[in-house]
Amino acid sequence: MVFKVGERVAEHARSTARHGRSGEVREVLGGHIPRYRIRWDDGHESIYTPADGALNRLAPAARKAQRAGQKS
Repeated sequence: MVFKVGERVAEHARSTARHGRSGEVREVLGGHIPRYRIRWDDGHESIYTPADGALNRLAPAARKAQRAGQKS
């Protein structure tokens, strides 16, 4: 799956000891395998190279609900 700048994405948890996380794609880095600069909702930013199925686009309804939860 290819993502664009500004899209909201969610990463699945890699283990039971860690929760999944979500954020916004800030930059798409070129190359044979796409990499993304993502600003996570906790304020951290990282370069992310997703494995198959590890990163998913958030649906518009999920994005609105997430934003509403962040404002309160």
